[in-house]
Amino acid sequence: MSQRRRPKRRKKGTKNKKILIMAIKPLADRVLIEPAAAEEKTIGGIIIPDTAKEKPLQGKVVATGNGTKDEEIVVKEGDTVLYGKYAGTELEYDGKKYLVMRQSDILAILG
Repeated sequence: MSQRRRPKRRKKGTKNKKILIMAIKPLADRVLIEPAAAEEKTIGGIIIPDTAKEKPLQGKVVATGNGTKDEEIVVKEGDTVLYGKYAGTELEYDGKKYLVMRQSDILAILG
């Protein structure tokens, strides 16, 4: 009589979790934001060409600085925020576009 082997069971909560480690760490009261994708179509279904697309005005906070002695950081990593049209400095890292801006340039946190 041959014995059947039981498959090994995983402990609960030990699934592979993806951990994002950013190589960019903003200083002081600056925040690193990944802008949301620009709209491809209008509500009526018209496709917008690349030259006519507007810059997105919202994005996701990827990393934050430690703040200053006068101003503590209010936003957290993972928050979706609204910012001004010309706020921040654009940069590209590993093929992704990011914005670095001061916390004071953020207009609102979307909940």
